[in-house]
Amino acid sequence: MSLGATAKPLEELTERACPICDSRDDRVLFADQQFDSGALDENAFASRKRPEGMRLRLVHCPDCDLVYASPLPSPEALAKAYEEAAFDSGDEARYAARTYIECLGDLLGRLPDRVGALDVGTGEGAFLAELMRHGFTEIGGVEPSSAPVAQADPEVAPLIVSDVFRPGLRDPGSISLLTCFQTIEHVPDPAAFVAAGTELLKPGGILAIVCHNRCAPINRALGHRSPIVDIEHMQLFSPRSVTELLRRAGLRGIGYEPIRNRYPIRYWARLAPLPERLAAGLSSGLERSGLAGRPLTVPVGNLLVWGVRA
Repeated sequence: MSLGATAKPLEELTERACPICDSRDDRVLFADQQFDSGALDENAFASRKRPEGMRLRLVHCPDCDLVYASPLPSPEALAKAYEEAAFDSGDEARYAARTYIECLGDLLGRLPDRVGALDVGTGEGAFLAELMRHGFTEIGGVEPSSAPVAQADPEVAPLIVSDVFRPGLRDPGSISLLTCFQTIEHVPDPAAFVAAGTELLKPGGILAIVCHNRCAPINRALGHRSPIVDIEHMQLFSPRSVTELLRRAGLRGIGYEPIRNRYPIRYWARLAPLPERLAAGLSSGLERSGLAGRPLTVPVGNLLVWGVRA
């Protein structure tokens, strides 16, 4: 199934400056554009999908070290693409939520309180359930894709706003924790997002992001074949660029650390940059062996990044 009306807007691309530092120096090409609008379907902008090898033109900013897409689709076209995206990764989402709450352990102890939390890109709300189990109140999630919201557990479904993140979803200074896991790469204006999110935090409140680290050894080794070089990623961060993003929003106490993700082996096999027939053979072999459902913890080049509102 194609994205229908979404395909044409994805052909209407607009150049932009670096979305962190506004530099217009786009002379350093990171990866050339490679996609076919006719091949875009409901999986193109889905979470935890099998890589299909499509991407926008990516350039490297020499000033802040960000790799970003330019030209790129309009925010309206992207919102439509995410609204129509498929979702079949509920099991993996629960694994991810457990990883993230464990990684936040020390940071949770630094919060002013546990009243007010917002998870942006919440999917079907697995992380909201983790927040509830850890004593948070006044919890909410934001998710632009309708498919995961439709699959949300009844316990958390009422907490999810089916929309893109936008100012006004919460009162300024009303939340202690804002989380954005594996979502900041998809946001067309990450600086505006972080600035608006910072306004929602109480003094001492924390913004926590999980993002891909394009400089991690595994991503350097795979190059353009890495799953992070994908049409749904509007930017790719390094430790330097993501900390600069938070610094420019006025956050303090900025830090980052690599995290190790834990998923069933079948998920790791899905991400492997293999030809279609080899990938299918690997997946079927794992299922027959009984290994596919076993969880495996792997360092795949992701970062937990945080900043504190003064």
